[in-house]
Parts: sequence; C-alpha cells; structure tokens
Amino acid sequence: MGEKLICNNKKAYHEYFIEEKLEAGMVLQGTEVKSLRAGNVNLTDSFMLIREGEAFLHNLHISPYDFGNRANHQPDRQRKLLLHSKEISWLNGRVREQGYSIIPLRLYFKDGLVKVEIGLAKGKKLYDKREDLKKKDTQREISQALKARNRN
Repeated sequence: MGEKLICNNKKAYHEYFIEEKLEAGMVLQGTEVKSLRAGNVNLTDSFMLIREGEAFLHNLHISPYDFGNRANHQPDRQRKLLLHSKEISWLNGRVREQGYSIIPLRLYFKDGLVKVEIGLAKGKKLYDKREDLKKKDTQREISQALKARNRN
C-alpha cells in the first residue's frame, strides 16, 4: 500500500540538528484516526518523554472529529508510542547523558497503520539558524539563475 503523509514538522529542521531517526507506532482511539485521515493534526511544539520505561508523545494536537459523539477524544492528551524496550533505553541514555531532545518529524500512514517518525535532536544556536537561512537563500538564487540560463 505504501505511505501517505499526514503531517510534516518543518519547524524541527530549522530549530534542531537531527542526529538519528526512528519509526514508532502510536496508540490511538477511533475518532483520532478519523481525524488524522481528515488531516486535522498539528505537530509543532510536540516532544517525546520517557517515563517508567514507556515513551509518550506530548503536545500533539489532534482536533476532535467533526462527526464524533460524546465518545470523542481529548485533543491534547498524551499518546503512548510503540517502541522496542532496547530502543527506549537507548534513547533514554542519549537524552540523559548528552543533552538531546526527542521530537516528532512527520506523521504518516504505512500500510493502514499510523506511524510517527521521531528524531534524536540537538538544539541549534541562533548563528546556526542564520547560517542555514543564508545557505538556503544562496541555493535558491543559484537554482533560479540556472533555470533562467536554461530558458535562453
């Protein structure tokens, strides 16, 4: 079936250096899946915490399903991530020792299941962000110049 992208966290690549990427499943309720299929989700400012050997995603906002009844879900509840215990302990060690953060990068359907790609990230300084913006601007100018040259 392949993958269908639900949401992408563009802000993460601007704010952090992404060191490692992992794929994890999520424990969801029925109305949450329906709301995800409609694309009503916001990944910005969300992060992962590890408590008692389990991984939880915080600040992931999934809007309530429009046609849901009284059993509709809470939009900002914590959602459990499905990871192997070795992966959780490895992530926990990296976060505790080296000052990394764990953030979601994208949310997608894979063979009918909701998956989240999480990244082990280290925060950027202000000068790093400026440098990335300069690189992006120069790359855009180069591509525009090549495009204009190829037209003539």
